[in-house]
Amino acid sequence: MPIEGLHAEWLNTRQELVRRLCGRESLGLLPPHPPRVHFTYLDPDHLAAGRRRHDSVTIGDTASPMYLPQIVVISENKDTAIHFPPLTSAIGVEGMGRGAGAIAALPWLAAAQHVFYWGDMDADGLEILNEFRAAGVPATSLFMDMAAFERWGHLGTNEDRFGKPLSAREQRPVPFLTTDESALYAGLTSRSWEHHRRVEQERIPLAVALSQVETLTARAPYGLGDAYPLAGRFSAPNDPVVTNALDDWPPADHAER
Repeated sequence: MPIEGLHAEWLNTRQELVRRLCGRESLGLLPPHPPRVHFTYLDPDHLAAGRRRHDSVTIGDTASPMYLPQIVVISENKDTAIHFPPLTSAIGVEGMGRGAGAIAALPWLAAAQHVFYWGDMDADGLEILNEFRAAGVPATSLFMDMAAFERWGHLGTNEDRFGKPLSAREQRPVPFLTTDESALYAGLTSRSWEHHRRVEQERIPLAVALSQVETLTARAPYGLGDAYPLAGRFSAPNDPVVTNALDDWPPADHAER
């Protein structure tokens, strides 16, 4: 808006107030841009062929990845997603904080046999994990339960990512966490918790994470989705709702890449 002394960030946080003061139903501004999901191809054969390693998709577009992944690892830390070790038929997705709904809208992610979520071992990370499952993503957590904390808790901190002290706080409803995940969440938010309240995911070696993914996928080769209660209906890889949308793979726009 060409108004002297007014900057866009100020207006973005006060749109409703300005609209009321103007007595208008709308300010006529552009709608928020759709979210964009960034991901990394992890399949070693794909990479050895010299094809692209990094990609992105804007929610609502028809673009699809260069191959249909059987394994998806959602990492809240960008560096972890980018540098995750090579893994056959896998894609590493950069988390979006509280943007679980956007990632859940990707049909190829919903069709994967194995979906893993790896966030920080803290209250926020467990709430985000709960939100993914609530959005219909049957994500298996990596290092986000009491057993993982007992192993890696000594590498933790009592500060958030902005350097502010972490303390006890009121629990939010997290009905989609497992018993072990819920136990960790209860501890991390409790006043009586005497340990670190946050273990950053990047403190755990990537080789250890790769080994954990390989172990879990070998243990349940057809997926772990049925182990978690989900809000609404989730289409499994063999469900006609999903397979009909993915009959012609790879998509034509990626055939020459």
